[in-house]
Amino acid sequence: MGHENITEFILLGLFSDEDAKIACFVLFSLCYIAILSGNLLVLLTIRGSRLSEQPMYFFLSYLSFMDVCFTSTVAPKLITDLLAQRKTISYNSCMAQMFYAHFFGATEIFILVAMAYDRYAAICRPLHYMVIMSRPVCYIIVMASIIGAFIHSVLHVLIMVELPFCGPNRIDHYFCDVFPLLKLACMDTSLLVIVIITTTGVMSILTFVALVISYLIILSTLRTRSSQGRRKALSTCGSHVTVVLLFFLPLIFTYVPVADSVSNDKVFALFYTMIAPMFNPLIYTLRNTDMKNAMRKVWCWRKRSEGK
Repeated sequence: MGHENITEFILLGLFSDEDAKIACFVLFSLCYIAILSGNLLVLLTIRGSRLSEQPMYFFLSYLSFMDVCFTSTVAPKLITDLLAQRKTISYNSCMAQMFYAHFFGATEIFILVAMAYDRYAAICRPLHYMVIMSRPVCYIIVMASIIGAFIHSVLHVLIMVELPFCGPNRIDHYFCDVFPLLKLACMDTSLLVIVIITTTGVMSILTFVALVISYLIILSTLRTRSSQGRRKALSTCGSHVTVVLLFFLPLIFTYVPVADSVSNDKVFALFYTMIAPMFNPLIYTLRNTDMKNAMRKVWCWRKRSEGK
């Protein structure tokens, strides 16, 4: 089958209000700059300090990298389209955007799971921690996350490439995603919608529930700890839970549609494509003394060495 007549799609964008577009162009440009600088700051601080030896920060550096990649598949087009007259995207670019958004997004989900497992091992199995989370294990987890995300994304693209697109080509979204595209296909896609909701939706919910349960187990273990140890662990887990909620709740609302709500989907998508990646560096650094100390060391040392 494949795409029969359509060679390009028109993205309808976030909204049609002309007056708000300039303001949003400025706002989203600033958000994108904040996402790039914040996440690259975290990434370079971890890589440039001894923190990278600890599994938690090893994963956090990958999470920051995925945030940058994930947002970069969506944000530049969203921002330039706010000022463009014709918001078109070619068929191939559309498929590529969908592939990369799902690939980086899914990798991020798997890394968040790895971080929860890492905290579980550190707090509930402290004596075996160095064995459970040895460096080879960390690399295997990252590789498995990437392979799992790749399979997930390829399957989505393979489904899309088989669909015939012959009629309307206006996508009611600001990037190419599965559900808005399924609405444009020239065939009955109700079965595919159910398949995607059960795979992606159920996977999101199960992952979210598993993450919540793992942090509850960690919290119940912490009751027996000294107050100082408890405070530090609570602070770390608190930041992790905040990030998980910011990313997963909108994702679940998108992939488990309660009603036919594409207009809401765009708002939810904004959460996990722009808002969560922007707040992640803040959440992980503001409440984290190790991270703040490492930043001082790495960046003050750079200034000093440049000043010599």
